[in-house]
Parts: sequence; C-alpha cells; structure tokens
Amino acid sequence: QKTTRAGLNSSMLLQKRQLGLLSSTSYCRLVHELKVNCMQRRKIEIHSPDSSVAGTNNFKIIVADVACERIFTVNDVEHGGCKYGIINLSGLGKESLTVEMYDNLYFTNRKVLEKSLFSLTHFSKLCLMGIAETPGCASLLPASLFSSTNPGDRPGMLCSFKISTAWSCAWCLNPQADNCFSTGLTRRVLVTNVVTGHRQTFGTNSDVLAQQFATQTPVLYNGCRSGEIFSIDVRQRNRKGQSWKAIRLFHDSAVTSIRLLEAEHYLMAGDMAGKIKLWDLRTAKCVKQYKGHHNEYAILPLHVNEEEGLLTAVGQDCYTRIWSLQDAHLLRTIPSPHPSSKDAIPSVVFSSRLGGSRGVPGLLMAVKQDLYHFSYN
Repeated sequence: QKTTRAGLNSSMLLQKRQLGLLSSTSYCRLVHELKVNCMQRRKIEIHSPDSSVAGTNNFKIIVADVACERIFTVNDVEHGGCKYGIINLSGLGKESLTVEMYDNLYFTNRKVLEKSLFSLTHFSKLCLMGIAETPGCASLLPASLFSSTNPGDRPGMLCSFKISTAWSCAWCLNPQADNCFSTGLTRRVLVTNVVTGHRQTFGTNSDVLAQQFATQTPVLYNGCRSGEIFSIDVRQRNRKGQSWKAIRLFHDSAVTSIRLLEAEHYLMAGDMAGKIKLWDLRTAKCVKQYKGHHNEYAILPLHVNEEEGLLTAVGQDCYTRIWSLQDAHLLRTIPSPHPSSKDAIPSVVFSSRLGGSRGVPGLLMAVKQDLYHFSYN
C-alpha cells in the first residue's frame, strides 16, 4: 500500500526547488518519500564459495555495518541452533542482483533470542551477540572470523561471558567506557568490562527488554517490560535502591525497542501495544507518535534513517511500514513475500547506499531462506 502525499510528484518538487520555495533539506526529504513509494521488489541470488551455505537455512536476523557494505546474518540450522555469516553487498549495483555469502567457523547450539537481543559494533571491532538459554551467555565474535580473505589469519577466539537469562544487550562506543557491554536481565542491568572482567549491577523493577548506549556520553538507555524507559550513567558505582536513574519515561506497555537519534536529544521507542513514540529527552515529553505498527507480544526492532528522514519497522503481522520521521506520515506498507506467520517475520535493512558509497538505494528484506531488494529505481 502506497500513501503518497496529495499533490506530491517529482515535477512539482523540482519546480518548487527552482523557485526557492523548498530548502535543500526539505527537497531531499521529499525526494526520498517519492522514491520509497516507487520501490519495486526483486529477489536476490545468493552465491557462496560453499554451495551448502546459500539458500539452505532460514534467516533470523540481518544487520548492516556502518557503511552498508556488508550484512551480518544469523541463520537457523537444522539441528536447532544458529550460525553466523557475512553477506557482501557489492553485487547489488549490477544488472543481475547477486550477493556473496560467507559462513564462519562457529556454530552455536543455543537459540539466539528475539531480534533486539543483538548488538553490533563497527565491523573493525567485535560483534556482540547476546544469547539466552540455560546456561545463558553473551558471546563476543571477532569480525575477522567472517573475512572472505586470508582464512588462515583468522584468530581462533570466541569470547563468552556466562550470564543468567538475558533479554537484551548493547556495546558502548563512548571512549570513557569503550571496553564495556551491557546485558538487560530479569530485574537488573549488568555492565561488563571485557578487558578486566569487572561487573556493575543495577537493580530494576522489571525485565530489561531493550538497550542502547549513547555515544557522546557513557550513558545507557533501557526499555522495560513494565513500560518504563530509564538511563544509567555507567561511570557511577553500584548504588542501593534506584537513585541512579536519570531520565525516566513511561509507555503503557512493554518497551521492545529504543533508538537514539543522532544528536541524542531524541529517543524513539516501540512497545508491545504497537505504539511507536518519539521522546524529547530534554523535556521528557512525547513529541510524535507513528501510527499503524502492529505488535502484541514480540520483541521487534525499529530502524531510524535520519539522513533519508525515514523510520522503518516490521510488525508482528509481517508487514513492513515506512514513515516520515518529520511528521509521522505513513508512506508505505509492504507485505511479506511469504505467508504471514510468527516464525517468518521479515528482518530488514534500509539505506540509500546499499553496498557502500557507490551502492544502490533501497530496502533489503530477509524472510525464510530468501533475500529481496526493494529498489528505488
């Protein structure tokens, strides 16, 4: 379903731009809106040096690196566990859409939990994969494990930290705590220094289902099953009670995803009632609400693309929805290529530069064993 704004078309936009009626920022934002409504689906052919890799296991999660040159994947495997891999997107700019998929040397016999239980640093650092089973653990996977070159140089290291049942995890990129990661547990937050092994524990009243660190300060934002969102400055030592909570926001339902916007004055949050709200952290007030998302009990991520001015989310009904960040207008509703089911909720990546700076714009959708590209063109 396409919901283009009334009267919005390319010729009108160009005319207004030439007359000076639109700023460059507004012009670019509206052009992206038009392009989103023109996206068409094409299936991607997945190639692999190992013919047994491609097209044999269901995708569970896909996450892009910062430059959108590669995709980190988590796939289910037949014996009940998961495996990790890398997809190189350089083939997306060609006439025939193809990508290269490389498996790693490690499998896990544990099930990776919901899509939010996953945090990815820059690919030059470590991938942080949170896993919750009995016994639970958080695993640090060196990105070099997934390199397609010099396989003999790959370090044989898989670092795991035993952790009780976890719901979420996040890696800190702020220089004041750049060796730390956090896990959201049942009624507590655990911050671990991977170099020293030192741990800080912060007690909460509810399970912590979503986490993200700020980058400008060593502050951790947490979303809870109770509907509360709160922040922690990890420079603090353990305190009794909950006096360490700084910003506190409240939803009416369990918060399943939080995303800080670039300037870190605003936070986007989604909950199990299907509500997506934009919060101003300076005033602790909700300033926008993005309607149409569907969720009842799943932990589903939000994807914010500030440069393009877009918000993307996949609902429990398996529909992918794209909104305008600026005014919360629903721009596009995309059904899944497969029949809707709770074990076939698509995982998506959106970027105007898929495959790197000279890449192609559009939406990548992984569902079941298939990968699709929704191109602007």
